[in-house]
Amino acid sequence: MTSKAMGLDGELARERSYVESCRAASARQVADADHQVVAGEDVSGDGASAEALGRYLRTRAKRMKELPESPVFFGRLDFGDAPEAGDHRGQRYYVGRRRISEDPTVPPLVVDWRAPVSRAFYRASAHDPLGLAGRRRFGWAPSSPGLPEDLTGLEDELLGDADGRGPSRPGGILTAEIERPRTGPMRDIVATIQPEQDELVRGELSESVCVQGAPGSGKTAVGLHRAAYLLYSFPQRIRRGGLLVIGPNRTFLRYIAEVLPALGELDVSQCTVEDLVASRPVTAVDGERAAAVKQDARMAEVLRRALYGRIRAAGSEPLVVPEGSYRWRVPGERLDRLVAEVREQAAPYAIGRENVRARVVALIQHQAERRTDVKNATWQQKIGRCRPVAAFLETAWPALRPETVVAALLGDPAVLAGAAHGVLDTEEQAALRWPRPPRSERSAKWSEHDLLLLDEVAGLIERPASFGHVVVDEAQDLSPMQCRAIARRSAFGSLTVLGDLAQATAPWSARSWAEQLAHLGKPQAALVPLTTGYRVPAAVMALANRLLGALDVDVPPALSLRPDGEVTVRPVPDLDGAVVAAVRAALQREGSIAVIAADDTLTRAAAALRAAGIPTAPAEDAGTTARVTALPAALAKGLEYDHVIVLEPAAIAEAEPRGLHRLYVVLTRAVSRLDLLHTRPLPAPLTTP
Repeated sequence: MTSKAMGLDGELARERSYVESCRAASARQVADADHQVVAGEDVSGDGASAEALGRYLRTRAKRMKELPESPVFFGRLDFGDAPEAGDHRGQRYYVGRRRISEDPTVPPLVVDWRAPVSRAFYRASAHDPLGLAGRRRFGWAPSSPGLPEDLTGLEDELLGDADGRGPSRPGGILTAEIERPRTGPMRDIVATIQPEQDELVRGELSESVCVQGAPGSGKTAVGLHRAAYLLYSFPQRIRRGGLLVIGPNRTFLRYIAEVLPALGELDVSQCTVEDLVASRPVTAVDGERAAAVKQDARMAEVLRRALYGRIRAAGSEPLVVPEGSYRWRVPGERLDRLVAEVREQAAPYAIGRENVRARVVALIQHQAERRTDVKNATWQQKIGRCRPVAAFLETAWPALRPETVVAALLGDPAVLAGAAHGVLDTEEQAALRWPRPPRSERSAKWSEHDLLLLDEVAGLIERPASFGHVVVDEAQDLSPMQCRAIARRSAFGSLTVLGDLAQATAPWSARSWAEQLAHLGKPQAALVPLTTGYRVPAAVMALANRLLGALDVDVPPALSLRPDGEVTVRPVPDLDGAVVAAVRAALQREGSIAVIAADDTLTRAAAALRAAGIPTAPAEDAGTTARVTALPAALAKGLEYDHVIVLEPAAIAEAEPRGLHRLYVVLTRAVSRLDLLHTRPLPAPLTTP
């Protein structure tokens, strides 16, 4: 054995010993959390304080037990004596997913990847070492089922090119981690975050950012890691408003569900926009034209008019409020002026109504105090709720529910014509109208697009609570009305917007980020491109890039750092037989497999696979440990598979108006191998190198 090999083995043995120390300390942390729950039961203080403390300690202990098993660290930082090292001169730090400490009063055994000192692990280079003398990465591999992973290797990296012009190609351990086969749900990328990704992750809470990310550039992972970073760095400010992750569909949410828990964050809400606005059961289906109009930004103005059109002038009728032997009188002209003044303030409808009430009471109070004594709050409340004032309010500024407003708009042609005048043409109004108005609001049947209209009106009546931060993935496919629903819930918080205009597949998808960010209420958000793909191989990306010229989007061709990857394009006489053979061949290699096609083609292919005895999971099980998944093209967005088999690309391109965008999405789901099987000619862009 060479001295170099002996030295490496010795270093590996020392690091493995440190692993055991860290695991023992981590176990003691969990046991200590349980002990504190017991000790907290005897704490002195008032009952409410003791209960709150006990609830906090029990929650903390439960969370620590629920944290998923993971390597205790993935990196090591060795700071030198250069001035750039600052307070860290000569110090050594191990970097992991969460802090491990034996005693809060001494330096931790492992620092959290989000801690300020960990920034050097992701950003240091030969050009700017940030005070580091060395940086080490660790390789881990599964040992036995149910047991923690073993430390199997280590690598001391060069920080960059010798001339310091930029980062070198990732080393062996980093490359292996990036290219590791994918089975099951999405994993965190905390060990492989690249400098440009880290800069986005560690952005300030007050900053809203939009990431235009090429396939495989890690934009989804960046958004999730940014969420974890903000929860760590701004716990009080974030938890006061909450943090929300919005995905395009539940398949996608299942796929990413384990990332944040792996990073130690268990209390982050994840939902779709449909979940966000689900105020009523969906019992109706819109036609394409009606759906398109309801998703249009112009509907916001139509709904505003429909709501505020319920406000009526008092005319010449005065308001008379009897009180004992007195009659307090407010002239009709003064009431009209008061209502107009409040309306000009543009407050939410419900607040405007209460402002009108308060100002009417103030006018009456002024008269009463000139005749009698000073009036207190109880008197004010009595006058504000008396029958004449209540009747005036119901006429001038009636209390309304969103269902009342929207049902009248869609069910009464005259109401719709008045609210939509000059905004929607007659054909668009006809598409919106319910063919048979319901007998009552209670019997109305609502479509998923109607729920956005209800949410818009609800937001006009009363502003919803604002989250501290919202992460929005696949944002290019949001309609203007969906964007507005998100904007209402992030009015006083910030956004991380993730997407790719080349992957915009919905009829109402964004054509530009400037327009989309305006709908989201953050027009000043920074737009940051991520053009380098770390997961999608160059061969796959080169094929997909052929489609860009036909997509009519201002997106540069994506690059890939991976020179590997296999692409085969094969015309076949029998698609069912070809897909069975292709899946059997793929099963001989490691990794996940997806068969992706348009709906009809996929139904036949899935039946052929089952008939051949090949277990095949449906789309509902995407993100599980199933080796083979039959996935409709419409649900492929955001998912990754080691081997993707695409059937009949022409059918995917023809299935919807933005079919070539959908095909671009489908091709870029492969992170190792891509097969295209077709009986029909390929779409023209794919035949041109």
